[in-house]
Amino acid sequence: MNLLSAKNISHSFDYELFSDVSLELQQKESIAIIGVSGSGKSTLLHILSTLLTPDDGSVSLFGDDVLSMNKKRLSKIKRDDLGLVFQSHYLFKGFSAYENLEVAAMLSNQEIEDELLKRLNIEEVIEQKVTELSGGQQQRVSIARVLTKKPRIIFADEPTGNLDKKTAHDVMELFFEYCDKSFSGMILVTHDEHLAFKCQKVYKLENKELVRVK
Repeated sequence: MNLLSAKNISHSFDYELFSDVSLELQQKESIAIIGVSGSGKSTLLHILSTLLTPDDGSVSLFGDDVLSMNKKRLSKIKRDDLGLVFQSHYLFKGFSAYENLEVAAMLSNQEIEDELLKRLNIEEVIEQKVTELSGGQQQRVSIARVLTKKPRIIFADEPTGNLDKKTAHDVMELFFEYCDKSFSGMILVTHDEHLAFKCQKVYKLENKELVRVK
């Protein structure tokens, strides 16, 4: 099943970032987007995840065009079906790590799974305030928060930037396992080509074009 379809996407700020970009994401599929800083990787991810509207082109989620959706339908998809992981974790700083997960669980009507906390090695610090956690621990809490809502698409922008190499590997394996078991998909933006090539498909954004390299 097609989860996401982007057709002929173009976008500019003070200058043209990219043009005529097309991409498709299927169930159980992982896609990585690589490219130098400033090439527009994060901007493209923001467009695909509905945070930005492209200057030209269209994005469809689960068969429906995003621009044609009413606000209620789009809000429901964002809440229930899309999971965004950023290098800046955007946790609620006045809350404990567990309370951050509780918010995600309540909004999406899901449960917090102990196995997920163990896999991310945060079960020992889950009751601590997020401000008491290291950057790597905060990042793992933000990943747990996203996976708790059981999204159909994971959008990940440098999700392992604050993690050591082994933990980054473990997190990527967790993402792949999740996508396979839940019939979901992932689009990853990263500078780390080693991590990128663990994905099923790899695209490079350069010279304003998206080119498949794997």
